[in-house]
Amino acid sequence: MKIKILFAGMAAALISFGALAAEPIVIKFSHVVAIDTPKGQAAEFFKKRAGELTKGRVKVEVYPNSTLYKDKEELEALQLGAVQMLAPSLAKFGPLGVKEFEVFDLPYIFDNYDELHKVTQGPIGKSLLQKLEPKGIEGLAYWDNGFKCFSANRPLHVPADYRGLKMRIQSSKVLDAQIRALGALPQVMAFSEVYQALQTGVVDGTENPISNLYTQKMNEVQKDLSLTNHGYLGYAVIVNKKFWDGLPADIRAELDQAMKESTDYANNIAKKENDDALVKVRQAGKTVVYTPTPQERMELKRALVKVHTEMESRIGRDLIQSIYKQTGFDPTKL
Repeated sequence: MKIKILFAGMAAALISFGALAAEPIVIKFSHVVAIDTPKGQAAEFFKKRAGELTKGRVKVEVYPNSTLYKDKEELEALQLGAVQMLAPSLAKFGPLGVKEFEVFDLPYIFDNYDELHKVTQGPIGKSLLQKLEPKGIEGLAYWDNGFKCFSANRPLHVPADYRGLKMRIQSSKVLDAQIRALGALPQVMAFSEVYQALQTGVVDGTENPISNLYTQKMNEVQKDLSLTNHGYLGYAVIVNKKFWDGLPADIRAELDQAMKESTDYANNIAKKENDDALVKVRQAGKTVVYTPTPQERMELKRALVKVHTEMESRIGRDLIQSIYKQTGFDPTKL
C-alpha cells in the first residue's frame, strides 16, 4: 500500500513538474497609445505571430493606452524587469542619457519615408540601438508612426502664427529648441494627459501624426490643423536585455522573426493609418485642415533648421552630418 502511495505521489509530482515546465514564457508589452494606432496594431500583430511561431511557448500580453505605465514610468519599469517589452517614442532616450537618439527629433531632417528608412534600416540605425545596451536595454527594431503636424486653436500658416502659444511636447531638448525657434512656449506633458490639457486650455496646441491626433480625439479640442509634416515620430521596440539574453536561443530566433514581420507590418500600415485618420478629421468637421503653400513650408523650414546647428554639441555633429550624407540633405541650400 505504501509503495502504491509512493508511486502515486511521484507520478503526481512528475505531472505537476510537467505542467510547470509547460507554462509559457510571458512577455508583458506595455505602450501608451490606442490599439487602433499603427503602434497599437503592430503590437497586437507581434503578439499573434510570437504565439504562432513559438507554438504557444511564448505568451505576449499587450497593455495599451498607458494601462500599466505612463510615459515617464515605462522605461524605469523595463529596466527593473516589471515589464519585458516597450515601444517608446525615440524622444524618450535623450532623458535616459542616450542623447544621440534626439537626432530623430530634428525638424525637417527627413522629407519622406525613403530618406528615413535609409537611416532606420541601415547601419546608422543599428549603431544607435547598440548604444542602449549599457542601460540594460536591447533594441530590436524601429517602427514608424508618421510625420508630425502642428495643431492649435488658431490658424498656423507662417512662423509668426506660433508666437506665444503654449505647445505640448515630449521631453526632448531638441523639441524644446524647436518650439522656442517659433517663438512659442514648450510644455512637457505625458501623452495620456494631452486631451484634457487642450480641452481646459492648459496648453494651446501640440504636434502629432494625424493617427495619434484622431485616435486620442484631440481634433475635438483643436480648431486648426496645419499639415506641416515637420518632424518624424517613430518608436524603438526594446526589451529588457537580461530577460532577452536569458531566453533559449531557438525561442529568441522565433521572436526575432516575429519582430521582423511585425516591423514590416507596422511600417506598411503607418502611412495608410495617417491618411485614413486625416480623412476622418476632415469628415468630423470640427477642425480646419490647412495645407501650407510651398513658400510657407519653406519659411517654416528655414525657421526650424537652425535647430540642427544648435543641437550639434548635444547630439553630435558627425552623426547629423552622416544623416545628411545618407539622405542628400543640404541645409545651406535653403
